[in-house]
Amino acid sequence: MISITEWQKIGVGITGFGAFFILLGALLYFDSVLLAFGNLLFLTGLSLIIGLRKTFSFFFQRHKLKGTSFFLGGVIVVLLRWPLLGMFLETYGFFSLFRGFFPVAFGFLGNAFNIPFLSELPQLFRRLQGTSSMV
Repeated sequence: MISITEWQKIGVGITGFGAFFILLGALLYFDSVLLAFGNLLFLTGLSLIIGLRKTFSFFFQRHKLKGTSFFLGGVIVVLLRWPLLGMFLETYGFFSLFRGFFPVAFGFLGNAFNIPFLSELPQLFRRLQGTSSMV
């Protein structure tokens, strides 16, 4: 069994509030203050959950630098009150950073809830990654 520290529990709550504020900011016509507050809470909660060293090592791996620059650049653009452009940059960076996690998540959801389409998505992702590496 994995033991969860008090700081990790607080980090989960802060990350949840960050996601809530990002969603609320997007629903309220890309309110820049709510989006900026949500971004700061999300990044703070993530660093509390996995630790500062692991957070930096995740974001600044050589093959993830493109996604990191788009994600953190989007956060900065949102803080400079250009919310629509910032959220587009963040979204691209998010998908680029977590590209390897999506097949695992879809496969788990497909097996957990017995959804055939979701359980076949990881195989589709592997086939697409195999063909894109040949180019």
